[in-house]
Amino acid sequence: MRLFSFKSLVCLTFLFSLCVIALGAYTRLTEAGLGCPDWPGCYGFAGVPQAQSQLQQAEAAFPDHPVEPEKAWNEMVHRYFAGTLGLLILAINVIAWRRRNTPRLLPALLLGTVIFQAVLGMWTVTMALMPVVVMGHLLGGFTTAALLLLLALRIHRREASVTSSVRPSFATGGKWLSVLAAVALLVTVGQVALGGWTAANYAAVVCTQLPVCEVDWVGQFDATAFNLIQPEHDSYQYGVLDYSQRVSIHVTHRLGAAVTTLVLLVLIWQLWQSGMRRSGIAVGSVLLFQLGLGITNVVASLPLMVAVGHNLGGVLLLLTLVATNYHLYCRRTTVRSDWYVAHVAKAKEG
Repeated sequence: MRLFSFKSLVCLTFLFSLCVIALGAYTRLTEAGLGCPDWPGCYGFAGVPQAQSQLQQAEAAFPDHPVEPEKAWNEMVHRYFAGTLGLLILAINVIAWRRRNTPRLLPALLLGTVIFQAVLGMWTVTMALMPVVVMGHLLGGFTTAALLLLLALRIHRREASVTSSVRPSFATGGKWLSVLAAVALLVTVGQVALGGWTAANYAAVVCTQLPVCEVDWVGQFDATAFNLIQPEHDSYQYGVLDYSQRVSIHVTHRLGAAVTTLVLLVLIWQLWQSGMRRSGIAVGSVLLFQLGLGITNVVASLPLMVAVGHNLGGVLLLLTLVATNYHLYCRRTTVRSDWYVAHVAKAKEG
């Protein structure tokens, strides 16, 4: 029962992390990242200032940032959810360290990640949406969700081994499949980072034609667009790079999508051949969903909910690959364990 309760908490926290990611995307896409010019409060208050006296204090403290209630609420709701997620992860750590036979390393990594996420959230505001910070904040959110999924999968596996005397069976396949799955995961992480860089530099809609950009992007390609540390500006909202640099980022993200798709199609085929058809179908379905949203973003000039869905599609694709890699890891450890038991038994008989 205890194990089930802990598992339920982890699953709830995992779902909550997806909500935080969606809210973060919504906040950024509605230009509400600076809806509150300070952190962790909003104009010095725990919530959005509303009373006339509060509005006067806010204007006096931040004369260059007039209160925009809608944007401020978008930002604060995101912060409330992110704070709740942090408390849930803290609860996971407390329970993990108080109980025996529960994973402790993953909860500790989660706690460290969410603390760093809070720091990145602060820097996002204090550094006025500096692109490298915004991209790092996105990757931190995805990492949090991935670690929570791994923790849930590990608890589920341990629970299954305790309640069942039958060892789990795994599809056949060699080391090549594990290497391919790991490569696919790394390629997808790189593509997610490219997507974050595209969004942080407001380069998502500089090209409106498919399959290639309407301008001479080869001639205009500028590698300086990928300098993580950009010249200092008062604010990076709406982007500070020129048109050629934004085109370079956008086109690179498209090329990355093509490479990622190719790698994932090879992985899907290998998973199907090895008998891991559910994993193959999961990866293929999310990939198709993500490609459709990406194309829609281009041809429809970044509709708000489609863009939010594209963020969620990215994390779901990452999570399916994390789960696939975990199942392959479990298979390898099971095979090694069975070989060791058989080897010891044979040695005893000899």
